Amino acid sequence: MWRYAVLATAIVMAVVAVLAFRGSGGGESAAQSAPVKAQTLDRRGARIVHYRLDGRDQVAVVPQKADGRLLVLLHGRGSGPQQFLTNALFKELGSTASPVVVMLNGGDHSFWHNRNSGKWASMVLNTAIPDAKRRFHTTGKVEIGGTAMGGYGALHIASLRPSEFCGVGAHSASLWRRSGATARGAFDNAVDYRANNVFRAIGKLKKTQVWMDVGDGDSFRAADSELARKLSVVLHVYPGGHDIAYWNSRLPIYFAFYRHACGAAS
Repeated sequence: MWRYAVLATAIVMAVVAVLAFRGSGGGESAAQSAPVKAQTLDRRGARIVHYRLDGRDQVAVVPQKADGRLLVLLHGRGSGPQQFLTNALFKELGSTASPVVVMLNGGDHSFWHNRNSGKWASMVLNTAIPDAKRRFHTTGKVEIGGTAMGGYGALHIASLRPSEFCGVGAHSASLWRRSGATARGAFDNAVDYRANNVFRAIGKLKKTQVWMDVGDGDSFRAADSELARKLSVVLHVYPGGHDIAYWNSRLPIYFAFYRHACGAAS
């Protein structure tokens, strides 16, 4: 019997190892960006809007005191728009006049750039933002931010048309300095990486206000630090890792930046 017990233990350990390997990849795993357990939401008067766009489910939150601005949030790898639907978000939106927040759907690992799987950046710029402005009656320039994969996406998309954005928030942005170090699936190949490398878009990103932050235990800290230095912006380093708990706890700081960067629309 003991032989069967040993064999069963070995099988379980092998399965666990395989699952752990599949979840790894250059510091940006699906597990790190996955949403937390569902919670009872206190919307504080805000309205959640679900709608279809570009064949995917999108989510928006219209605060009770909408001030005319539009904030686009991009989720992390292995997550989705629902990542942002937390009480921490509704608390911020209910504290004062706030922007309409549109949470776009970037699939599992699009990394928010135009590639073989789709024109993800073009979708945000040419379809999602114009649609949101019409749908929710916002005016003025747009704020864009994101976590992990979405942090990279916010930087990349803003670099394509910096004049359209008044503020860019890169929260624990998933960045790599060379194509060989990237997570599996982040880019199609080395050519795709070079074409969409935000380190080559420094001049364009300097044309808008950029906020960057990262946890002191985040594997992306070194790359984020280098980009911040090249952009001549402060990299805000806080206790924490690359996860939902870190981002939710920093929402008051993020929204303080967005309010200052763009202000209320006239």
